[in-house]
Amino acid sequence: MSNIIHGGQAIVDSLQLHGVSRAYVVPGESYLSVLDGLYNADIQTVVCRHEAACTYMADAHGKFTGQPGIAMVTRGPGAAQAYTGIHTAWQDGVPLILFVGLIPVSDRNRESFQEFDPNQWFSSQCKRVLILDEVSRASEIVAKAFHAALEGRPGPVVVGLPEDIIQQEFHGQLHPVIPVAKGAVGADDLDAIVSALSTAEKPLIFAGGQNWTTETALQLTKFAEDNCIPVIHDWRASDRVSFDSPAHAGYLGYGRSDECAALIEMADVLLTIGTVLGDVASDGYKLRQSFDRPNYIVNLDTSLRGHSGSVTEHIVASPVSFVKSISQSSLASSESRETWFNYCHEQQRKDCTFPERPPETKSAVDSSTDQTYASMTQVIQAITEQLPTDAVYSFGAGNHCLWAQRYLPTHTFPSQLSTRNGAMGYSLPAGIVAALESPERLSIVVTGDGEFMMNEAELSTSIRYDAPVLIVLMDNQQFGTIRQHQEAHYPDRVSGTQLQNPDFAALANAFGAHGIKISKNDDIKANVSKALKIVMDERKTVLLHVITDPSELTP
Repeated sequence: MSNIIHGGQAIVDSLQLHGVSRAYVVPGESYLSVLDGLYNADIQTVVCRHEAACTYMADAHGKFTGQPGIAMVTRGPGAAQAYTGIHTAWQDGVPLILFVGLIPVSDRNRESFQEFDPNQWFSSQCKRVLILDEVSRASEIVAKAFHAALEGRPGPVVVGLPEDIIQQEFHGQLHPVIPVAKGAVGADDLDAIVSALSTAEKPLIFAGGQNWTTETALQLTKFAEDNCIPVIHDWRASDRVSFDSPAHAGYLGYGRSDECAALIEMADVLLTIGTVLGDVASDGYKLRQSFDRPNYIVNLDTSLRGHSGSVTEHIVASPVSFVKSISQSSLASSESRETWFNYCHEQQRKDCTFPERPPETKSAVDSSTDQTYASMTQVIQAITEQLPTDAVYSFGAGNHCLWAQRYLPTHTFPSQLSTRNGAMGYSLPAGIVAALESPERLSIVVTGDGEFMMNEAELSTSIRYDAPVLIVLMDNQQFGTIRQHQEAHYPDRVSGTQLQNPDFAALANAFGAHGIKISKNDDIKANVSKALKIVMDERKTVLLHVITDPSELTP
């Protein structure tokens, strides 16, 4: 029996060598050899309905597991539609590898069918663009793609696979995994940080980014609690410290409370772990910009891309390496630090506590209709009252996200999947990934009518691959975030932001999920209970179609 394989099989065998268990694909004739390689592989091939959703899933996989998510698309239009997922992974610093089938080498530079230049398209938004021009290097390029995606600040890598090259016979050996450096913490650096935190009256840790593990998050929580150092989270990264931990001080970014934002200005020492103080977290380069403020930054990115403000010390290490080191240190007790610690957590508790009497929801749009509305706040509150502690949440972009990031409790890492570049259509694909990777956990998708309709076809992916999710869909028949900006800049001149929606509950039923419509507050608790029971006991996707007042734009 011959051991000769084609280049596509070598690619797949190399993926298996790197521990890949799942690939997200939209098939194309340009990479049939790779699809053939997947035929008998111990890799689940998840067939998606759109290239953007496919790449979002790979991004969510990178966030959820810490390992590169694998996406596969075809040339030209397929690659173009995957670009938004590449931009998402680039801005969020997420390991992802996009394999793109390409035209045969002999057809290059002839304006052949679906021809494009991967370097010209992707080089500004990914860490490397690798083109396989010699079949003998097929496995080597996979190994280099993984290393590039993971080293330093993680990010996306694009691998171009010419159709004719991957059909050729591969005679080489599989390239071994290239180890990735995790950085290290020198004794002098550690002593300097411990000393600064010990003498500070108002120390603050700012946490986020990639390269975290469940154990690292727990270690940070214990260190922060033991030493009375509050932890404030980066935007949409609020799962490093448990929601109810006394060390949790809230989050920065869009939708943050003024009280939480004030903490980063009040802190006399700021220790940033895994992320940087960028545009969104700093309120557009306004918070913590004085160059006389001590800012210690722990980040594997030697360039500190995106950081604003001063840098007192930069420790090139991953959160895993640094937190392990500093968690073995203890600070002298301080009454002033304890007072500050309690104050910071109190601000977070105020922000995430539901109002005693949620606002009544009445029609403010058309008094001539009998349309009733349900309160999004009450829906989310009813969900939180019945949640298992290890639930995982996904949301994309839009005002509906404000309810999710403010109220849904994160108790373990990872439990919050979102996008920090404002990409719409992310929530459902990400929720499916969570359900696939951790089927024992409840996956909740919070979405809006505008965002959901950008990738609603992935409902079929949820059903086909037994990845049940609870979808909470806020239907206010508008692009609510843009409407809010519009009202601020051009009051009473609504233009280009209104939508006409389908019956989302019926749409869910058509896909094979279970749709439930909620248009009255009196129906919320019973329907939420019913939805949770169906998802968790019957393992079936449920969509809660929540019809809300168009004037209810924020919590």
